[in-house]
Amino acid sequence: MKNSLKIALFLIIGLVTNASAQVNINNVLNSANSILGGGLSNDKIVKGLKEALSVGSKNSTEKASKTDGFYKNPLIKIPFPKEAKQMESTLKSLGMQKQVESFVMTMNRAAEDASKKAAPIFINAITKMSIKDGVNILRGNDNAATEFLKSSTSSPLKAEFKPVVKTSLQKVQITKYWTPLVKTYNRVPMVKKMNPDLDDYVTTLAIDGLFKLIAAEELKIRKDPKARVSDLLKEVFGKK
Repeated sequence: MKNSLKIALFLIIGLVTNASAQVNINNVLNSANSILGGGLSNDKIVKGLKEALSVGSKNSTEKASKTDGFYKNPLIKIPFPKEAKQMESTLKSLGMQKQVESFVMTMNRAAEDASKKAAPIFINAITKMSIKDGVNILRGNDNAATEFLKSSTSSPLKAEFKPVVKTSLQKVQITKYWTPLVKTYNRVPMVKKMNPDLDDYVTTLAIDGLFKLIAAEELKIRKDPKARVSDLLKEVFGKK
């Protein structure tokens, strides 16, 4: 019988852990190893997961931080704020299409600049991954490792990203018109109020975009043998 060394571990762990909420984590991993016949140590499993996250976050950060990493990637491109669509239409009707697109490009440039700050934050979280974290990832969905990283790094990422985003947005003239336009629009009766905080908007979507890329990298490592770029990844995520 073909046994997946670790890509299918989460399915088996789900079976062996249902009996007790207090089950020992090492026993869970050992049981999974025994059933799979993979012979991998718990330490090696966690190392494999850490390496998968390291590879995925590195690739994603490099992609996102390049020029046009956000702007020309439909998956993560930051658009004109949805709640300001009416404002966008009005500006375009006044012949300001170029200014609107320049504004959109600048938001994405800010996200690209901020993404350069992500790598050390990701590395710090990955090095702190415990065996318990590893079990949760193995039992989880195809983006479980990404979700672990997201829960561990969202707050520090926001703290690092926001100042960079703010500086980048200050470089573009159209942002001078953003706040007064929003405030004027919000004074119109019976309209949904908008948040004029562009710094927060771009920061949030920049972080979301980065995690979309990491989730895609994680899925590739789980599903595509070509994405397993080291012997450890091949051993942990490969097949016999």
